[in-house]
Amino acid sequence: MVQDIFPKKLDNQYKDRKPIENSRIIVFRERQVLIRQDVGQNLSLPRFWELGRQVAERDWQSSLQYYFSMDGEDYFAYQGEVASFGEYGYAPVRSFRQMVSKEVCFALMTAWHLHRWYLASRFCGMCGERTVHDGGERMMRCPACGNVIYPGIAPAVIVAVTDGDRILMSKYADREYKKYALLAGFTEIGETAEETVRREVMEEVGLRVKNIRYYKSQPWGIDGNLLLGFFCELEGSDEIHRDAGELAEAGWFARDKMPAHDDGISLTREMMGIFERGEEKVF
Repeated sequence: MVQDIFPKKLDNQYKDRKPIENSRIIVFRERQVLIRQDVGQNLSLPRFWELGRQVAERDWQSSLQYYFSMDGEDYFAYQGEVASFGEYGYAPVRSFRQMVSKEVCFALMTAWHLHRWYLASRFCGMCGERTVHDGGERMMRCPACGNVIYPGIAPAVIVAVTDGDRILMSKYADREYKKYALLAGFTEIGETAEETVRREVMEEVGLRVKNIRYYKSQPWGIDGNLLLGFFCELEGSDEIHRDAGELAEAGWFARDKMPAHDDGISLTREMMGIFERGEEKVF
C-alpha cells in the first residue's frame, strides 16, 4: 500500500525546525499541488533552495510550517502564493496514486491531511479568537480561552462482502473516483467498527452480513481517514437494493472475473487481491 515505504520511514512528530537548502517544500493551491513529473512518471517536490528563488525572503517566516520528515529528509508547507516555474506546475492532489514515486504520493496525502487541518484550525471553535501553534507538539492553542485543537482523524471502514466465490463490488455515485471499489463508510459516534460494517452494507445495498473479520488499516490522508478493512460473508438473500444516492453501480463478481485488481496502492485494491487469490478465509 502507499504507506509501505520501507526501508524509508515517516517521522510525523512535530518539531520546531527551520528548513535547510535541500528541505522539501509542499505548496498547495486549492486542491492542487506544485510538483514536477518526468516522462517516467517520477514525481518530485521542490526543494527550499529552488522555491527560495520564487518567494521573497520576508515571506518565509510567517508562511512556512514544518510538517514531517521522511527518511531523514524534512518536509515543510508554504502557505503563500507561488506561480508555476521551470518544470514545476500544479496538478490535482487526488491524481497521484502510483507506485513509481510511492513515497512522494504518501507524503502528499499526509501533507494534505495536515494542510486541511491547519486551515480549519486557524480560529478557536469555542470563542472565535485566532489560535497559535504550540511550540512543543502538533497542536493549536487558543490564547484567549485555553481551548486546544489536535489533528482530527476520521475512522472509516472498507468492506469486502463475499458469498462463496463471489464478491460484491460497486462504483460511487457523484465522486471523483470512478473505478470499482468495495463498500465503505464512516464510523458514527457511539458505534463500533463492526456495527459500521453492518449498517453501511445494509444502507448501501440492503444486505445482511455475518462473520465479520478485521484485516488491516490504512492512513488515507487525502480524506483525513483511518481506513479499517473488514471481510464478511453474506447472510440470507443476495438480492441487492442499491442506494442510488451513494452508489452508481453494485453487483456480484466471480473470483475469476473481477473487473479490478490489486494495484499496490490502496487498502481497497489489496483486499480485492486477497479475495482474487482465494486467501480471504485466513482473516
